[in-house]
Amino acid sequence: MSPDDSFRRHRAIDVRIPRETSSDPHTPLGAGPEFDAIRRMLERWGPRARRVGDDAAVIRSISEHPIVVSTDTSVENVHFHRDWLSSEEIGYRATAAALSDLAAMGARPLGIVVSLTVPGSWRSEFDGLTDGIGNAAASVGASILGGDTTRGSELSLTITVLGTAHTVLLRSSAKPGDNVYVTGRLGGPLAALRDLQSGRNPSAENRQRFVAPVPRIEEAVWLGENGATSAIDISDGLAAELGHLAAASRVRITVRLENLPVVEGSSPLDAAGSGEEYELVVTSPSAIDTREFAKKFNLELTKIGDVASGAGVVMTLNGEPAALPPGYLHFTE
Repeated sequence: MSPDDSFRRHRAIDVRIPRETSSDPHTPLGAGPEFDAIRRMLERWGPRARRVGDDAAVIRSISEHPIVVSTDTSVENVHFHRDWLSSEEIGYRATAAALSDLAAMGARPLGIVVSLTVPGSWRSEFDGLTDGIGNAAASVGASILGGDTTRGSELSLTITVLGTAHTVLLRSSAKPGDNVYVTGRLGGPLAALRDLQSGRNPSAENRQRFVAPVPRIEEAVWLGENGATSAIDISDGLAAELGHLAAASRVRITVRLENLPVVEGSSPLDAAGSGEEYELVVTSPSAIDTREFAKKFNLELTKIGDVASGAGVVMTLNGEPAALPPGYLHFTE
């Protein structure tokens, strides 16, 4: 989505705790004021922080399989507007966004912890918020384990998700020679947002993509079992997320925009900048059977590019260089 969009999700500042064999203190971070802020925090925390930089924390020491944990916060007038979404949609959307971080790690949910800050003006909507959170949890078979409620001046939903993974997908695992794939079709949330900002009614399909994103949990697990080694979910736009993945893996990623799967009415460039998608980008050293994926999940999996030595992201359109859409930059006015 465009940088002036007020509908934003702050990326969770998560810590991944690996086995003690790693000498790299943190996953390399991408560019931008959000990551500059995280780098400042890491400098101040020093050895008190370990392996920050992925979509979720991974704890390997307390279970046979790694435990994956992530926290995500949605704040009124930053991530949602009251007049655009129902209370149930707000609860569902906030929870789905948090669950998508588990998908980005190849993890299945175990449970959810919910913290709500609820102003007096929202008390009458409390049941709707609760129902939305519960419906999102049920959609992936997760239990709600507890949480906290308090009052405040603006509605805020903080969703902590816990999961487990057999094959953990990391941002830092892409290698030169890998293929780059994306799930689904992109561009719907941006089209819906532009309609809402202009006072128009979005199409039913685009609005559904905007208000009820689907965490690609089972798809991610399958991809990990079938060759994928790195992944990230698309919350700030494809181009921006690929930049984070390239920085974490210290590689260059090339995307051919003419291959990008887009919703009807969206251009490849718009789709590459559309945030709040919650589709997955994965890399794999071997070809993934896209037909088998589509047959199993009734969802497209499309190869859109390759990984090479170098740094950053390069996009081309019909063989010509294309400017990178900015995506969303946190911590900007």
